[in-house]
Amino acid sequence: MTAPLPLRFQTKLLCFSLLYLFTSLFLALYTYLTATKCIIRTHSPESIPKPLFSYPKAYGQHKYAISTTHSACNSPIRFSDYMVVVEEIQELCRNSSHFSSPLTYLNESAADTFAGNFSYERRKSYFHLSDDHKQVPCGFMKDFPIAETDRAAMEKCNEAVVVSAVFGDHDKIRQPRGLGEITQEMVCFFLFIDNVTLQNLNSYDILVNSTDEDRLGAWRVVRVLGELPYGNPAMNGVVAKHLIHRLFPNSKFSIWLDAKLQLTVDPLVLIHSLLLKDNSDMAISKHPFNIHTMEEAIATVRWKKWDDVSSLKMQMETYCENGLEPWSTHKLPYTSDVPDTALILRKHGEASNLFSCLLFNELEAFNPRDQLAFAYVRDFMKPRLKINMFETEVFEHVAMEYRHNLKRNTKASSSSFPSSSKERLLLKKTKWVTSEAVRVSKCGEYLSRMWGETHD
Repeated sequence: MTAPLPLRFQTKLLCFSLLYLFTSLFLALYTYLTATKCIIRTHSPESIPKPLFSYPKAYGQHKYAISTTHSACNSPIRFSDYMVVVEEIQELCRNSSHFSSPLTYLNESAADTFAGNFSYERRKSYFHLSDDHKQVPCGFMKDFPIAETDRAAMEKCNEAVVVSAVFGDHDKIRQPRGLGEITQEMVCFFLFIDNVTLQNLNSYDILVNSTDEDRLGAWRVVRVLGELPYGNPAMNGVVAKHLIHRLFPNSKFSIWLDAKLQLTVDPLVLIHSLLLKDNSDMAISKHPFNIHTMEEAIATVRWKKWDDVSSLKMQMETYCENGLEPWSTHKLPYTSDVPDTALILRKHGEASNLFSCLLFNELEAFNPRDQLAFAYVRDFMKPRLKINMFETEVFEHVAMEYRHNLKRNTKASSSSFPSSSKERLLLKKTKWVTSEAVRVSKCGEYLSRMWGETHD
């Protein structure tokens, strides 16, 4: 008869067995979740990324991704169950009274420009709408050259639309991730391109053509190939960015997505979480560093984001002279004057449509840097706009950001843009004055209050 093992050896054997078991379970769990690197998933099964389109490797759609500091495992925003989201949005869309907008749009066939380029006094006269006068200038006084088949498809987009644009071949075209099956039936995806971008896409032979439409994965591609409204590609992109309610007159919700972004959360889930939960007209991210309009204006000059400094100076003086103030607690519930406009969610209605029209008119008058006119239009328009200005961590959680295409014939200057988030943060904390800022005499009081950090 075999003698039993001493108790000491039995205990060691049990410990080694348990260690082996837990190690095996951990490795199995890690392998299963390796796509997210999360021990606990934060997304519903419907939002797990699914490939919609396979690009040729040479296209390089995932080049130049910008790193973030947030953890993908810890969500800064709570998403509702996918089917609950779908049912609530479907019910809202069936009740059109939630989206009524009595606005009508001025159409002057003799206008010199796409939006009329009216004087400041005339543009300001549309900020306060009376009950018996709801007509505003809102672009399209000249043609926006797209095919009638595309225009008809845009009018049939009845619930929600995601819109992006690439002009001047400035960005790669990236596919949205995490789309639920019902989302692909309820949400339209439209991408506007010009001839330069089209030629590049054709060189990779990735555009799927048919008699009625061009497609690239989830995107319906709309060619804007006639005489464009503006000579500046950025300004042409602004048409699609801020006049979505006119291009898609029957859509109840819209999401604007800069082409440098890749959407990583289902758009219906985003609309529900960022717009519907607090009944906002618009949802947009705060700027990660700037809070005052003049901070953004000075940064625009310093980092050479807009070359016409005299026009920018005139814009800021106009706004300061007519009441623009730096951000303070008196502006609450608006928590900042400077947004990051790369991602904009809208509930189409009177307030959001009016804001989009008024903002576009300011951009045509001065420049396409929409962050500079944002607070001025928001603060002085009536009816008031209800905005959810969410934190940067939310922005980074719902979209992946990439740098613009790097052109071989473009000489990158290390002095033109900050090369790291640390440098950008240092810029934010450093109070410096450019010679141009000093000359903005009509903004003297604004600058004194801003640099005095008077926030109340």
